[in-house]
Amino acid sequence: MRSIHVVTHPEASHHVEGLVGGWHDSHLTPAGLREAALIARALRTEIPEDAEVELISSDLLRTRRTAEEIAGVFGVEPVLDRRLREKSYGEAEGKPQEWLDKRFVAPPAAGNRMGHDEGVPGAETKAEFAERVYAAMDEILQRPCTHKIIVTHGFALTFVVAAWIRMPIESLGYINLRAPSGSITHLSEDDFFHNRRLDRLGDTRHLDG
Repeated sequence: MRSIHVVTHPEASHHVEGLVGGWHDSHLTPAGLREAALIARALRTEIPEDAEVELISSDLLRTRRTAEEIAGVFGVEPVLDRRLREKSYGEAEGKPQEWLDKRFVAPPAAGNRMGHDEGVPGAETKAEFAERVYAAMDEILQRPCTHKIIVTHGFALTFVVAAWIRMPIESLGYINLRAPSGSITHLSEDDFFHNRRLDRLGDTRHLDG
């Protein structure tokens, strides 16, 4: 069986400071570092001891530090892939959330939601965001290792899962899968039918440990 655990990084400085994340290179808070250790421990209990494991992460500091915690438990080196970054918010990144809220143009209820301009210079459209995450997933899924851990961000997780179930990009206009910070999502594919499943979405029970 092919198995993928998708981790959303835990609490980062932009969360507690009320700043826009995106590509802003915020760091894990002390609470986030504790949660990263709990994530690593939970993954170790779920993945067989004798399994070969591949660890791939967004290259931003908050995801990279989470991946390093996991890498220490599994004895592997994380592969960094900038295509797994969160959505770029352009000029809004690192600014107070209120700054973005005042300028943000919501997508239309119908029409071109994927190519919608949110009104912030330099921000990615949903289509651009999805296309780069899909490109990363195409390469990740071609590699033969059957147990993978992907460390990414809350919004990016939607497209990781959508790419896994082979949802066409043109059908992504309305999808938004919610996964809290520090969560684990489990994806699997059986060896007989090759059906791809979403077994668990945004699980945070390990953070209670």
